[in-house]
Amino acid sequence: MSAEAETTTANPEVGDTVDVAGIATNYHDYGTGTPVLLIHGSGPGVTAWANWRLVLPELSTSVRAIAPDIVGFGYTEAPDGFDYSLDAWLNHLIGFLDALGLDRVSIVGNSFGGGLAMHLAARAPERVDRLVLMGSVGVDFPLTAGLDAVWGYEPSVPAMRRLLDIFAYDKSIATDELAQLRYRASVRPGAQESFSAMFPAPRQEGIGRLALPEEQIRAIGTPTLVVHGRDDEVIPVTNSIRINELIDDSQLHVFGRCGHWVQIEQTARFVRLVEDFLTEPRDAR
Repeated sequence: MSAEAETTTANPEVGDTVDVAGIATNYHDYGTGTPVLLIHGSGPGVTAWANWRLVLPELSTSVRAIAPDIVGFGYTEAPDGFDYSLDAWLNHLIGFLDALGLDRVSIVGNSFGGGLAMHLAARAPERVDRLVLMGSVGVDFPLTAGLDAVWGYEPSVPAMRRLLDIFAYDKSIATDELAQLRYRASVRPGAQESFSAMFPAPRQEGIGRLALPEEQIRAIGTPTLVVHGRDDEVIPVTNSIRINELIDDSQLHVFGRCGHWVQIEQTARFVRLVEDFLTEPRDAR
């Protein structure tokens, strides 16, 4: 099925579209009130909807939850020859906020999205009210076998099935049906070409490109909630412990019996934690 045909059917991954410096950007916009930007991770076949589908309807009861497909992922346009670099992704995210008329937002970033969130808070602190980092990159760490498998994905149903087992602590949610769905998403026209261009070998260098110097992390003054699954095989929990040590105004919550998919494996508890953090009055901190 063509991308055009997909967008005309009832595909929940396709939301609204906004032009961001000539890039047609797909996004989901739920609720009203204080705007919160949700930035997805970098798994093959990922979209904002796949990442945040359980969180959006729950979080939107207290805030305005906005989740775009980062350029190169999902149903956001991927221009020919696009430079998949940190600067390009940050420029797209800032342009997205500008296109929606959002001067200041809180950000919830997952994994790769957490790294982008940290960089955005460091580059444009006036645009970021509060920060939630979940299973985040952004500090340097040795490449894990799990992340190497994610970024080195070559499309096949068995390969996708193995990735799901890496992502989830509770293997019952890593079903064959989900593997088929994510596999089909990963082989949409142009998807694998974009994905393979983002995180080429040697992948340790990709971790370094997403990491901030520790002095920049220490300088982040944004109130920050750091969240991680203790049993994460993709991004080590020591990342979040280190981020918590470096950001003075931060708190850390680690979920036991939970892998890389905190927002899926611990949805209700995660949403409550994030809601409390995002809606707590400043003078209560």
